[in-house]
Amino acid sequence: MFVPAGSLNAADNEKIAAPSLSFLQDSWRRLKKNKAAVVSLFVLIIFVILSIAAPVISPHDPNHQTVSHANLPPKIPGLNIDGLNGTQVMGNTRVDKYEQQGVPTDAYYILGTDGLGRDLLSRILHGTRVSLLIAFVAALFDLTIGVLYGLVSGWAGGKVDNAMQRLLEILSGVPNLVVVILMLLVLDPGIKSIIIALAITGWISMARVIRAQTLKLKNQEYILAAKTLGESPFKIAIKHLIPNLSGIIIIQTMFSIPAAIFFEAFLSFIGIGIPAPTASLGTLINDGYKTFRFLPHLMWYPAAVICILMISFNLLADGLRDAFDPKMKD
Repeated sequence: MFVPAGSLNAADNEKIAAPSLSFLQDSWRRLKKNKAAVVSLFVLIIFVILSIAAPVISPHDPNHQTVSHANLPPKIPGLNIDGLNGTQVMGNTRVDKYEQQGVPTDAYYILGTDGLGRDLLSRILHGTRVSLLIAFVAALFDLTIGVLYGLVSGWAGGKVDNAMQRLLEILSGVPNLVVVILMLLVLDPGIKSIIIALAITGWISMARVIRAQTLKLKNQEYILAAKTLGESPFKIAIKHLIPNLSGIIIIQTMFSIPAAIFFEAFLSFIGIGIPAPTASLGTLINDGYKTFRFLPHLMWYPAAVICILMISFNLLADGLRDAFDPKMKD
């Protein structure tokens, strides 16, 4: 009742039909299946491009003050929608603020102006640029200092690990706000002092997570086999540890970026962050909340940019964690 399989059928059964994919190609293939992560990736790419090109595409100088054009509502030429046509409700009537303040007919501000007559769209573009710069520098410190410190501490173990963890406890015992205030005593307020404060304490959480995962992975069979074959610790870290830690590294890095944006916004909001007249998302919200009841657009637009950035980073981090984790199944 059994018929021997022909040589042709046996060869077909043994043939591997799926293409051979590298680690990055397989990760990208799985990431594309997560629609929310892909949309978030494109949104973040658009924001990064706009922030880099801000000096070129900004319709006005972000720091130029035209007092006669102060507190103008948004106006988009050819769009006759209340709230976007230069009109504003005053009392019980809707008036044309541009005509009332004698603004030339060919002058308009897509997102309106602030109390000093500065274009809000231009300031948002430049403010996003500053906030993203601080956030990406914080992520860079996480990827370099945090990952390296955690790998060395977890791999060495013993007294070396104990000493390195005591140093982390000392650094983590000093709040970021205290570090920033100390930086302000030495340096001028601005981007440099915020970056130094993040460089001192921002990578601690990454180092602790990587150290814990390294302690867990270094006793696995494939790590012991690599050590038995004479592989150096550097090659073991590059070939085995980092690929298996990539999911943790990606998610921690993606969380550090919005945390850095919020940290800068908080410092600018309380007045010890980015100094005037430089714009950032925190300073824009600080300027907008003061007149929120009468000119809500001054706060809504920068707040919307922060919300979109936060949601996009979190969704992309979720997708990258699933895509880069070798243990995840399709």
